Amino acid sequence: MDTELSYVLVTPYTIAKSRTGGVIARLLSQLDLELAGAQMLAPDEAFTRDYARLLREQNRPNEVTLLADYVEQNLFLGGKSRPTLLLLFRGREACAQLTRVCGVIHGEHRGLDSLTGETIRDTYADLITDPGNPERVTYFEPAVLTPRNQKEAGQDLALFARFLKGRENIPAGPGQERTLVILKPDNWTYASSKPGTIIDMFSRTGLRMVGVKVHQFSLEEALEFYGPVEEALKEKLAPVFGEKAAELLEREFKVTLSDEARRILAAGFGVEYAQSQFRDIVEFMSGRRPGASPGAGGSAETGGPAGIKPVKTMILVYEGEGAVQKIRKVLGPTDPLKAPGGTIRREFGSNVMVNTAHASDSTESFNREQGIVKIRENNLGKIIEDYAAGKGPN
Repeated sequence: MDTELSYVLVTPYTIAKSRTGGVIARLLSQLDLELAGAQMLAPDEAFTRDYARLLREQNRPNEVTLLADYVEQNLFLGGKSRPTLLLLFRGREACAQLTRVCGVIHGEHRGLDSLTGETIRDTYADLITDPGNPERVTYFEPAVLTPRNQKEAGQDLALFARFLKGRENIPAGPGQERTLVILKPDNWTYASSKPGTIIDMFSRTGLRMVGVKVHQFSLEEALEFYGPVEEALKEKLAPVFGEKAAELLEREFKVTLSDEARRILAAGFGVEYAQSQFRDIVEFMSGRRPGASPGAGGSAETGGPAGIKPVKTMILVYEGEGAVQKIRKVLGPTDPLKAPGGTIRREFGSNVMVNTAHASDSTESFNREQGIVKIRENNLGKIIEDYAAGKGPN
């Protein structure tokens, strides 16, 4: 197949040190690949053992022992799994591209003068050897793991798919507060470090990321998710744009409208304008406009131009004390122009719709929203299985 499917596994240490956003930023901005899927893993003892065995069988003379030993000693430790992040990439020469951006593992300690920061491992990995015995490694942290070629990728991904089968996307909660974040479609229109930078900014909250998935909203999901917004828009916008319509009519026709006429404009034009704004939001999030009819190159499935490219989002779940308010503080108000400096929306948002991310405004909203986007489900395993079976992208 011309298209390869490969992966990057972000290590528990990288996650614990809040370097995940930096790694993702490097990957997304430097690769000509599609981020096909993402999922947090909680490796068990059997998975850790099998993954280490695969690494040893793949015969990497300078890396095999280091990597296999690292996996055995770090993914499942003291009877507990340690969270790792699996990122799935699809495209031409995926393995070669990922190896180039992640960097190689050097079998010897390198001095500061030899480090350039060019690759992820140059920046985040480390290897320390015993000064008296350079062949004895005293500390090793690879930052990320990625296969060298498609054969290795296929072997590893088959193991991942078996491990994920039947498992939920997020673990059962320990009673701590959780909140949901959506990195909106404006973050995915072109190769950019923005999604990773946003994740990096969220890391300042000290919250733990417990769930992640790449998601394409259906029209039905978007309508249900943003349903509460429709009435709010009517209440907020109808009077404002009814009044604007009245002012335009008075200026154009040199008349003075009565209060009744203004009320009718607000109830008619104002409400229709608010509904149009709601349809814009739904189309922005799903790529499909409510009520659009097929024809003129459209289709019943998309409600838009034939061949429309599905829009992508990334859904994240954070956990910890005060999770809802901590995330919303870093995110900033809905209107980026009113957001304080240093907030995500101030940095990256354009307007109240294209404002880079959504975050739950309460635990009640989180409970409603997680059900709509089916946060406990993740199709990453199915993507792997379909690729192995010779099927194209979903």
